[in-house]
Amino acid sequence: MADNRQHNIVSIPGFVDVHVHFREPGFSYKETMETGAAAAIAGGYGAVCTMPNLNPVPDCLEKLEPELKAIARAEKALDESYGHAGEGDRRTLKILPYGALTVDEKGEMLADLEGLSPYVVAFSDDGRGVQSAAMMREAMRRAKDLGKLIAAHCEDNSLLRGGYIHDGTYAKRHGHRGICSESEWRPIARDLDLAAATGAAYHVCHVSAKESVELIRQAKKSGVNVTCETGPHYLVLTDEDIQEDGRFKMNPPLRSADDRDALIEGIIDGTVDMIATDHAPHSAEEKSRGLEGSAFGIVGLETAFPLLYTKLVRTEIITLDKLVKLMSDSPAKRFGIPTGGIRPFNWDLDNEFTVDSASFVSKGKATPFDGWKLYGTIVSDLAG
Repeated sequence: MADNRQHNIVSIPGFVDVHVHFREPGFSYKETMETGAAAAIAGGYGAVCTMPNLNPVPDCLEKLEPELKAIARAEKALDESYGHAGEGDRRTLKILPYGALTVDEKGEMLADLEGLSPYVVAFSDDGRGVQSAAMMREAMRRAKDLGKLIAAHCEDNSLLRGGYIHDGTYAKRHGHRGICSESEWRPIARDLDLAAATGAAYHVCHVSAKESVELIRQAKKSGVNVTCETGPHYLVLTDEDIQEDGRFKMNPPLRSADDRDALIEGIIDGTVDMIATDHAPHSAEEKSRGLEGSAFGIVGLETAFPLLYTKLVRTEIITLDKLVKLMSDSPAKRFGIPTGGIRPFNWDLDNEFTVDSASFVSKGKATPFDGWKLYGTIVSDLAG
């Protein structure tokens, strides 16, 4: 990471986001591969991993092919736009798809993991928790044989009870149905036992609860092959920041100040390995129905680094080097993503700006950070 202090410019490696939703094929009105990729570049990313809750769900090679074609089109368009075509593995943006863990992400039958394995970065049923312990055990066994990681959306459906925000202060005060933290940490506890028994490589998506952090901390101490991610929003917001607006609705939900503090402690002590945006664009109409009726999910690629730099680095909670490790080095290493072809970006860390969702490159505009004043802007698209 090169530092040019005279101009307050820092060259930072392109970030790696192992959890994005680019919605193509199947839901291109929310986002396309090209608009999602452009949003990633606008946020300083060099590689992203696209989740499989698509139509068709990529649970076999035949159903993965439409996504692979969309990725190829988007990468080609970006390379031509930035003048990097014909440079081998040195791409403007690497887009790496997940394969589904079960058929149609229904949790009833394992996907064709063997057929998908050469073409996907990992396996996940993101958006849905695998409810069956026996199914998850077999998935872990087969993924281990293939040398692939399982990235788990951990959610016990029996504990949701129609909730849509955290079962905490705001929900009780305003009469909303809450999602309890146990719906997240209980399946994590189950899966950690299974990972210990099978030796599988296991990754927990979007950790939000303090109990989850502690379970993962103890599992690491006992030698379980586990990593986890959290999202920028869980590190800077709590349920008491919620407004009666769909842009504050995501899954898992914003939780308590104690949960936020546990996540921050987790990134400081290494329990939380990486930060991923869970970039989840929806149409304006889908996010306009209030907390109860709106779709789950917010966008995050274009604000992640400035948000975390402003709220964690400038406040001296963590160092810039630590943030770069969380957003680039650690996810690349865990997911086996080569970093040699990922270009750096030049950032002006002293430049203040106001978040304006209307100016986002992404089709999705729902962010809880609209109007926030943050520091850090890209001063050239690519540094090299």
